[in-house]
Amino acid sequence: MINLKDVSKFIESKYQRTFILKGVDLEIKEGEFVSIMGPSGSGKSTLLNIIGMLDKPSEGEYYFMDEPVHKLREKRISRIHKEHIGFIFQAYHLIDELTVYENIETPLIYRGVKGKERASMIAEMLDKFKMVAKKDLFPEQLSGGQQQLVGVVRAIIGKPKLLLADEPTGNLHSTQGEEVMDVLKQLHKEGMTIVQVTHNEKFAEYGSRIIQLEDGRVMD
Repeated sequence: MINLKDVSKFIESKYQRTFILKGVDLEIKEGEFVSIMGPSGSGKSTLLNIIGMLDKPSEGEYYFMDEPVHKLREKRISRIHKEHIGFIFQAYHLIDELTVYENIETPLIYRGVKGKERASMIAEMLDKFKMVAKKDLFPEQLSGGQQQLVGVVRAIIGKPKLLLADEPTGNLHSTQGEEVMDVLKQLHKEGMTIVQVTHNEKFAEYGSRIIQLEDGRVMD
């Protein structure tokens, strides 16, 4: 599903290149749950952003479902991103002016899902995650754990083929963190491919494979 070949990311200044990622080779098969670990500054979030097409590599090749992302036009990349990839951010990234319901609805509107279908998809998710009573609240009225749960629901509502999670439990206390990880585990059981970046060794174990990054390189 995901194939990175000799991928590097660097910042170029007049006199030197500063590498964030260097010569990364990585293959992730459909249905895997991969945890990426490594010290701060090792390039974990950059790698996730490249996989999620939010950032481009400086060098190397990236194939997503056999499509050469490194050669595609912006329009096509944007479409793949919209149709196949869900993203959970550590900082929630909810829209303050929108209710829980409207936040969850946003990606479906972008994808052109019709009103009736949107309503039934959202109702199913609110019920599944026991959030029906919270649907008309705004993010500031929710706890950190509840906000993160809304972020998770928003990321998975369109049933993406690939779910990317950047420190999904970083701002949560341990019980809330376990709840979010249990949701990811269940989604993986249902066949979703998941790649998460985490500092938490216990939560990394939820994955079927752990990749260690150090100084922008994948450690064997």
